[in-house]
Amino acid sequence: MTAAARRVIAFVNIGHVADHLLMLVYPTAVLGMGDSFGLSYGELLALSLGGFIAFGAGSLPSGWLGDHWSRHRMMILFFIGMGSATMLTGFASTPWQLAAGITAMGVFGSIYHPVGTALLTAHADKLGQAIGVNGVWGNLGIAFAALLTGALTQAFGWQMAFIVPGAVTTLCGVAYWLMVPDVPSPKRSTARPVSALPRRVVVQAFAVLAVTTVAGSLGFNATVISLPKLFDERLAMVAGTPMGVGAIASLVYVLGATSQWLVGRLLDRHTLRRVFIPLALLQAPAFFAASLAGGWTLVAVAAVMMFAVFGQVTINDTMVAKYTDEAWRARAYAIRYLVSFAASAAAVPMVGALHDGGAGFTVVYQVLAVLGAAVAMAAFAFPHRPDEVAPQAVPAE
Repeated sequence: MTAAARRVIAFVNIGHVADHLLMLVYPTAVLGMGDSFGLSYGELLALSLGGFIAFGAGSLPSGWLGDHWSRHRMMILFFIGMGSATMLTGFASTPWQLAAGITAMGVFGSIYHPVGTALLTAHADKLGQAIGVNGVWGNLGIAFAALLTGALTQAFGWQMAFIVPGAVTTLCGVAYWLMVPDVPSPKRSTARPVSALPRRVVVQAFAVLAVTTVAGSLGFNATVISLPKLFDERLAMVAGTPMGVGAIASLVYVLGATSQWLVGRLLDRHTLRRVFIPLALLQAPAFFAASLAGGWTLVAVAAVMMFAVFGQVTINDTMVAKYTDEAWRARAYAIRYLVSFAASAAAVPMVGALHDGGAGFTVVYQVLAVLGAAVAMAAFAFPHRPDEVAPQAVPAE
């Protein structure tokens, strides 16, 4: 791997931290915002719906611009645009200003996944490992979001929870602009061209991807936005303290993040199906157990649940990488993330409505258990391809 490729991958990984961290500042910050806006948890959570919709809807134009204009320039726009929008959100004084700021964050945040993942897969030598490591960085962003937001909210107020990480992200964008040259992606050969695969295999793989993207994304977003509030209600030792809730949630996210590193390494050695099935079988039981657990038992169950949920993201990203050609991969990822984040957006009103409606988190997690069962059934339908464990991204001679 060249020095330029390593630098690109390093900033792509930093971007993954920033993307998830900034989008998940709000679910923890709301624990300290009730007095500022006079709204309930569900009402405050609903203000973020526009951001999550934009996060998904913006993926398609972002992927198209990445393929047809410049992935390099789109990454600069992502860093500086999302960082600036996050800082402005910290100055919101009305619910509508808050909603507008989060929506702007979603618009710029939508750039990362189709463009950043396409850059990553174009420059990586070991595809599964690179996607897995990148996933760990993203999940560390989720973990830091809960911890950093909780600490800043408790010490300085919810406004600084937006302003500080937004400023750092903007500076990262300036560093990327100055330090990373706009170089073409290296030409690579694959063990078997995607165009040579039987049409039935490709269609079957993408049908499974569609199911796991919808069900998995709804489960992913519902868990990451609800976990701080779930711990606030069911862990008496941290209830009412944003920093304590953030610390426990961060611990769970970090433990769960190890799955993406492990899954990525396994995918370089085994077929997708062989790794996919056992991971998918964890989801439904873990969601159901979380619906009933409390105290430290809940923390242990949540760690297993997040391990399965985070690992599924690496499976889905690798499906796209192994079943699409590099020339249109950004657009393929754009479609995958458009569907993914559209499903994710549905988690916001679902969690808010069920929680404020009196059902609490018990029914929320039992619904997620049903979705987890759908992912498991889809895993058994995924095609078996022994040839896919061959090296996926070797520099062409």
